[in-house]
Amino acid sequence: MDLRLKGKVAFIGASSEGLGKAVAKELAWEGVEVIINGRNRATLEKTKTEIEEISQVKVYAEAGDLSIPEDRDRIVKSVLEKYKGIDILVTNTGGPKSAKFENLSQEDWDNSYHLLLGSAVSLIRSFLPGMKEKQWGRIIAITSQAVKQPVDNLILSNSVRASVAGLVKSLSNEMGIHNITVNNVMPGYTKTNRLKNLIEKNPDFEKAKAEIPLGRFAEPEEFAAAVTFLASERAGYITGVSLAVDGGWIKNLL
Repeated sequence: MDLRLKGKVAFIGASSEGLGKAVAKELAWEGVEVIINGRNRATLEKTKTEIEEISQVKVYAEAGDLSIPEDRDRIVKSVLEKYKGIDILVTNTGGPKSAKFENLSQEDWDNSYHLLLGSAVSLIRSFLPGMKEKQWGRIIAITSQAVKQPVDNLILSNSVRASVAGLVKSLSNEMGIHNITVNNVMPGYTKTNRLKNLIEKNPDFEKAKAEIPLGRFAEPEEFAAAVTFLASERAGYITGVSLAVDGGWIKNLL
């Protein structure tokens, strides 16, 4: 299937490793010029080189923390100076800390807002005008299966990521007239460093495999394939959805 993505430009948040990196690689394989982002410059440059070698596509790297307004502003300014606009925006950050409600401070909640919802709102506000001018765009938020079915000990993620899903659904209603689709993709338990850290802190996470109908954790590439399809021309009539890539873990009907 020709996804008709060659020549498009995409910004992928938190893409020096993990799910963001997998998405950047998949898009690059389809001929998309990708802009990757991460807090660690050395890791980011390593990922840049890796993607360029396997895809033969130019990769632009912007170091910075998307939860910090000043970093976001600097990153956006640099991207717009170079490209004037992008076609595909994938909002993504690392996850907030794991803890129960009574062990969290107000600062923890404020930090989670800036990390998850604040960063998504800011990036969308910055890149949306260019998409409207082109009358074409793809906005894809990476959240979590916790949006539909809360995960124990992850109350920050359960709560704040759900607000991102609300943003996506609302924005999709407003942007359809401009040929801009807005979707949310919810990864399940996927083999990333975050999952490894969660298992190390709470060995019971390993038992989650028993709750997954497919009986295994996902590979990052499997998640990235779903995001790449939603970013494509072929997915032009899909908007406002929250797509689970979770091996069947979520038990609700809708």
